[in-house]
Amino acid sequence: MVGPLRVLGIDPGLTRCGVGIVDVASNRSATLVHVGVIRSAANAPIEKRLATIAAGIRAAIAEHHPHVVAVERVFSQQNRSTVMGTAQASGIALLVAAENDLPAATHTPTEVKAAVTGYGAADKLQVQTMVARILRLDALPQPADAADALALALCHAWRSGPRATSTGGSLTPAQKAWADAERLTRR
Repeated sequence: MVGPLRVLGIDPGLTRCGVGIVDVASNRSATLVHVGVIRSAANAPIEKRLATIAAGIRAAIAEHHPHVVAVERVFSQQNRSTVMGTAQASGIALLVAAENDLPAATHTPTEVKAAVTGYGAADKLQVQTMVARILRLDALPQPADAADALALALCHAWRSGPRATSTGGSLTPAQKAWADAERLTRR
């Protein structure tokens, strides 16, 4: 039997950093493993806030052993301080993935929304509703940052599943992680 791909999705933010972990089978069915939000105090020094985020991501990795990490790609926003905080949290997530020898990928909000809802301009409620439906949850994942993290994980698994590249060449890091997970499951 083929084992699931365990994906850690991270919706980066300084005040609230969404963390969602799902197991996705080769038939694209998904199961919730963990969901939460890492919070840092808005009045804390930036280095303490980033350390809090790093510690939370490290704890999720240590407890749940994901195969790959998916992070929301920072995009242009009007509010410069929001962009900076998001970019810093994103960098921390990618750094922690590298520290744990985990392949990492980034996805834009539009890619994530399109993968989960079929519509790249879906609103937060539509994303939460579809994530709850896909994962067969009794309630919408709260807050929206947590739902976004789960959506990122689902998007990554569905876009990077266990298929060979179209040229028949080498596997992407996510495909390699999936193949490695399958090998471990068969033992």
